[in-house]
Amino acid sequence: MRILVALYLLALAGRLVLLGGFVDPAYPDSFYYVDVARQLAAGHGFHVDVLWIFAEVGGKIPANPVLPIPSNAHWMPLASLVQVPFIWLLGPTALASALPFALIGATAAPLAWVIGRDAGAPRSVAVGAGILTALPVLSWVYMAQPDNFSLYQPLVAAALWLAARGVRGSRRSFLLAGLLAGLATLARNDGVLVLGVLGLAFLWDRWRTVRPLGAEPPRPARIPLLTALGAVALFLVAAGPWFARQLLVFGSLSPSTATGRVLFIRNIGEWDSITTPATLDHLLGMGIGPLLLTRLGGLVAAAFIFSVLVGGLVLIPPMLLGAWHRRRDAWFGPYLAFAAVFFLFSGIVSAVHVPGGTFIHSAVALAPHGYVLALEGIVLAVGWLARRRRSWDARQAGRVFVGAAVGFGALAAVGGAVSVHATWAASAARFRAVGAALDAAGAPVTDRVMSIDASGTRYWTGHPGVVLVNDPLDTVLAVARAYDTRWLVLEPDDSVPAAAAILAGSRPAWVGPPILSRPDVSVYPLCTTAGDPRCGTALAAAGARP
Repeated sequence: MRILVALYLLALAGRLVLLGGFVDPAYPDSFYYVDVARQLAAGHGFHVDVLWIFAEVGGKIPANPVLPIPSNAHWMPLASLVQVPFIWLLGPTALASALPFALIGATAAPLAWVIGRDAGAPRSVAVGAGILTALPVLSWVYMAQPDNFSLYQPLVAAALWLAARGVRGSRRSFLLAGLLAGLATLARNDGVLVLGVLGLAFLWDRWRTVRPLGAEPPRPARIPLLTALGAVALFLVAAGPWFARQLLVFGSLSPSTATGRVLFIRNIGEWDSITTPATLDHLLGMGIGPLLLTRLGGLVAAAFIFSVLVGGLVLIPPMLLGAWHRRRDAWFGPYLAFAAVFFLFSGIVSAVHVPGGTFIHSAVALAPHGYVLALEGIVLAVGWLARRRRSWDARQAGRVFVGAAVGFGALAAVGGAVSVHATWAASAARFRAVGAALDAAGAPVTDRVMSIDASGTRYWTGHPGVVLVNDPLDTVLAVARAYDTRWLVLEPDDSVPAAAAILAGSRPAWVGPPILSRPDVSVYPLCTTAGDPRCGTALAAAGARP
């Protein structure tokens, strides 16, 4: 028990240190989750007054373009729901939104120790895996963000651990795995893959009743059919009400997928477009060679992102060695099956989204088991060397190298967080400059703003708005008119090709002179109605609405 408490407190302390370095949300996902949470806490329900991506409203300008809109047509609700009690208690502050993720996410560290202990790993491996999970190399910086990292990781890791217990005969564990799979799905859509792995575990258990493994005789089933159905029922208890809401509000279980923008785009740039076709014919029209290259590219990108952010590169070879050593071990069967399914899903289904950041949100769930395997791989390698070096004490040398790996992970975590926090602070300074410019221009808080990160603009400036679409300027104007958008924010390092001319000084008649012009961000008035004096007398020639 003392080890469990110590690991939890270590992980919690680390996350609180992160909050001391940067407490606010830092990127579109976390901005959005905070916005939804504050709307819920204020009694407005699942609605937002920003349009962060057009996939939320059908992938095009709707017939009735209004704000606010129903939220969560793409992202799942759990990361917003857990914030609500803290907002009620502490008010709509950055700390209130971040604190639940520190408290919940810290449970992953003692969970890693339990996974290692149950699997019979050496004590140093189990403790080391707990410390690595508390400070998970370059992914650590995300663990205090109001995002799904700190929810999805312990939920999936615990579900896979419970599934392994179920395969070994614990029916109650297998039932609870179904419940956690449902909660994981409320954190991220691909949590449903955990339910699929539970199905594979059930089928494997049935196969083992007729096909012995090695010298083992056939055995009775350990997962009765009633237990498997109970796991599915508990999955639906957790996730079913949300799916019912999606059907009621959007007419689809996965509204953004129904638009085609998730599955049928050729590159990530088309994700922000409303004019590029999002159909199967469009995807296949790129040709079989380029299509296969995008799938291969997604798989390679997934492997690289995991290797760097979770494994710090150094831990990947021993992790693979440990996985090979445990490949027939039931304690790691569900985990290895999930890892295989998840990487294949990322490479085949969501390949173009992997480099855009979607992959690492889910990949952190592989860390607790993965760190056990990595440290076991180190012990195995050291043992092999010790048998060839008589002066080595294998156990002592194993502890030394495990400690070195843990120390490397902690140093990488701290160094990475310092660097990323500096980047986030610079982004926050840009948002604040935009807000100050809008205030100085006398823009009322109801004025809508078009920007590449509408949720971030909403968080830092208070202004509602819509995303800057990756389409020709005529389409940008159509969006601005449809949503009565008054201002345009452009960042040279994060924009769309059509905006390059504006940044270079060649403005269409409906874009006025900038009220803020910095090397890293500019703010322009948008004039979509005749008589708007902010853009000059050429407005009527641009065909503005009377």
